[in-house]
Amino acid sequence: MTNRLADEASPYLQQHAHNPVDWYPWGREALERSERENKPILLSIGYSACHWCHVMERESFDNEAIAAQMNRDFVCIKVDREERPDLDQTYQLVVQLMGRSGGWPLTVFLTPKQQPFFAGTYFPPVDRYGMSGLPKILEAVADAYKTRATEIATQAAEITEAMIGATASPQRGDHVSPTPGTLSLLAEQLGKRFDAIHGGFGDKPKFPNTMAIDLMLAASVLTDDKSSRERVSLALASMRVGGIWDHLGYGFHRYSTDESWTVPHFEKMLYDNALLVRLYADASIALGDESLAVTARQIIEYLAREMISEQGGIYSSQDADTEGAEGKYFVWTLAEISEVLGADDEARRAFVAFYGVSESGNFEHGANVICVNRELDEVASELALSKELTIAALERARAALFEVRERRSKPFTDDKVLVSWNALAIGAIARCGFEWDEPDVLATAEYAYSFIRGSLWSEEAGAVTLGRLIRGEQVRGTGFLDDYAYLADAALDLYEATGEPRYAADATKLAAAIVNRFYDEADPGFFFTPSDGEVLVCRGKDAYDHAIPNGGSVACRVFLRVGTLVDAKYAERAERVLVNMTQSVSQNPLGLSSWGVAIDRLVRGAHDVVVVGPRHDPATRALVRAVSQVYVPHRNLVQVDPNDLASTSVAALVAEGKPQRDVPVAYVCKGRACSLPIADPADLIRALQ
Repeated sequence: MTNRLADEASPYLQQHAHNPVDWYPWGREALERSERENKPILLSIGYSACHWCHVMERESFDNEAIAAQMNRDFVCIKVDREERPDLDQTYQLVVQLMGRSGGWPLTVFLTPKQQPFFAGTYFPPVDRYGMSGLPKILEAVADAYKTRATEIATQAAEITEAMIGATASPQRGDHVSPTPGTLSLLAEQLGKRFDAIHGGFGDKPKFPNTMAIDLMLAASVLTDDKSSRERVSLALASMRVGGIWDHLGYGFHRYSTDESWTVPHFEKMLYDNALLVRLYADASIALGDESLAVTARQIIEYLAREMISEQGGIYSSQDADTEGAEGKYFVWTLAEISEVLGADDEARRAFVAFYGVSESGNFEHGANVICVNRELDEVASELALSKELTIAALERARAALFEVRERRSKPFTDDKVLVSWNALAIGAIARCGFEWDEPDVLATAEYAYSFIRGSLWSEEAGAVTLGRLIRGEQVRGTGFLDDYAYLADAALDLYEATGEPRYAADATKLAAAIVNRFYDEADPGFFFTPSDGEVLVCRGKDAYDHAIPNGGSVACRVFLRVGTLVDAKYAERAERVLVNMTQSVSQNPLGLSSWGVAIDRLVRGAHDVVVVGPRHDPATRALVRAVSQVYVPHRNLVQVDPNDLASTSVAALVAEGKPQRDVPVAYVCKGRACSLPIADPADLIRALQ
């Protein structure tokens, strides 16, 4: 027997298709039934890689007695938060307004008008962990709804009003104007919250906080902030040696359960790895540390092996659990490692010593999460080997263990393709292909972009509409702000990497769509949902970074980039939003880091590098290549090919007044002031430095 979820595209919803719960997907059928029967809604939100979502399903949603209770008293709706981030953002607020931490699985009880009156996250099947069991919660909520209807209606209205207030435009920064010094102040505040021992922010659980590290990286270069430089270096090195990094198959897990990055929550998310590809690649150039580029390469290797479809789309996530056990695929006992490496004693001893593998382990039941435990030189000395031979032994061990691990039951891969997360990866991979001058890497980004554009992009009279996701042949949902903003940003990254004007043209169309569908002219800011989207209890302007950069901050970056190229009105819109955001960002730089970088781009201005010459001329390519060798946080690279009118039209503002010369040349501009033409790539590097 299956329920209605069997016909859904989302793997997460399909995972619940065999529950005895009478699940509905979010939609008219469920909402109308709730109104018709005056039954409250039990809304459950999660995602396929979520460990505690699986736990709650096994314990409660597969339990016949609990399912019967749910079916009797509620209209039960299951939502994939990745498919419907609008619903997730809206109802996560309820838990937070009730003074608790949000998360998944999210459990919210709604009136038939979709107004929330009680919420939590994971509930156990019986009373434990200091929490009431789900059956007790269900009984209490159902009884209150029946016997205290007026009280419930009042409470729901009050919570909804609070949600509307919480998702309104941020506090205006009337008395805090952004200046070139704002970035230093933000970096200084972040430094006060930085973990100087293990790197990163906070204690546990510890997340990468990529946007905050990116802000510090920008500050380290733009303001010569040596403290930020050291913090960035520590954070990136600590994550790379910790268990949050998959030392056998590469890629980062979602977060660490401890402050030292040792034991991860084992799910792997596309968005984390996309953001970290870009951060490690940029930091490699900014800090002059090639080992950081190695990490970026290995993340791309992981994505290519595990996450990219034959059509080019990039999958969403991989599960934390295998065969019902968290981390089973990734962890090792000492005996297992000894068995695999028994024939290569040198590799075994090197691996056990370097990674601190022990009989007792650092995880459950004597298992070991693989993480670096000692310095390489120390291990080499102990084994009486050269550093080079120790590295070779470790690589033999890694390859052998990886080969055996590949034969284990693998974590489930959520193979839906989301526009926003793909766009993050496309932009990052394009940036790497450009910086490394590797056409194959760049082609991966172009192929993924082509898939998204061909599958989820529709256009009528020049107006673009994006879908949210595709899985197989099923296209679902409408695009949200982050889909449009991230894809526009990725298109601009591809334009800079390739010089192809079609990418800049796409970005301009997407920028126009953001204005028409998400931008609030009356109270400058961005709604998360489109103007013609489904009406929920509130249409908010969530300004915070979460695990990914805020869509509004990315939209502002897009507006500043497109405003430089073709239409200054976009930059003017970005300025209005960013000035309004300055006070909020100054008060909470950790939660609004991506805005801090966008604000700095506004006040400091970008360096516009305009290369004029035939696109495929080796001298032109040498100038473009020179640009890629310098980390410039705020940069627009424009390639004007005199033989291609389209290359001029997509960058009309900056191309003006820069005619073709006898040889390809570059101009470095700030605002309307430009350098003399530069023909020597070495001179261009010096100008950018």
